[in-house]
Amino acid sequence: MSDLRAFYLRYLDQLNAHRFDRMDEFIDDRTTLNGEPATRDDLIAVQKADVAAVPDLHWELQELLFDGDRLAARLVNTGTPAREWLGVAPTGASFEITEYAIYRVHNGRFVHMAALHDAGELRRQLAAGKESA
Repeated sequence: MSDLRAFYLRYLDQLNAHRFDRMDEFIDDRTTLNGEPATRDDLIAVQKADVAAVPDLHWELQELLFDGDRLAARLVNTGTPAREWLGVAPTGASFEITEYAIYRVHNGRFVHMAALHDAGELRRQLAAGKESA
């Protein structure tokens, strides 16, 4: 379990540093993302697109739980979009939302990744900046 904890914390450090060239250490060549087949390149493309829109995107770990080769994390995501993201034009508004993520690790890398956050609340926070702008 401590190995999985250290593994996840290293992953989060690289993710927060936006070091996508290091993701091969953490994500298997073939995986699933929210139940759909994906490659590591697919996942990195999603991560890069999010950071391109939200250059200061940050994940802060709140809780980390383990069950065998699975782990679950509760994180707080923050950032300020610099360009259109999720259909909302940038307004200078920042957001802070909770993300719940579940992973399965096999042979030292993620083979299943799923994440859930309240997209409606995220859009509401971003749109609220438009009203005050």
